[in-house]
Amino acid sequence: AARAVVIGLEPGQRLGEHEVKEHAFVLVLDGSVEVEAGGETAQAAAGTLFMFEPEERHAVSSSDGARLLLLLAPWPGPGHYRGGGDRREPTTAG
Repeated sequence: AARAVVIGLEPGQRLGEHEVKEHAFVLVLDGSVEVEAGGETAQAAAGTLFMFEPEERHAVSSSDGARLLLLLAPWPGPGHYRGGGDRREPTTAG
């Protein structure tokens, strides 16, 4: 399973350095961003795809605003829930 999230960044907004427990794929849908990871910085326009390993520290900012698609897989990654146990998403009948 995976989780998809659309993130809107306002002009000048920054997602400070962080990490996730899953593989993270970030696709720039609109606008442009600056991505910092592993001591390097990259400028990226719409259509650019970034991939981060689990627990890889990174930061994302946008001077002009941007819309991103974040994919996290597998969901949830090992250690995602701090209380231990492996919580699962609720399912719907259908």
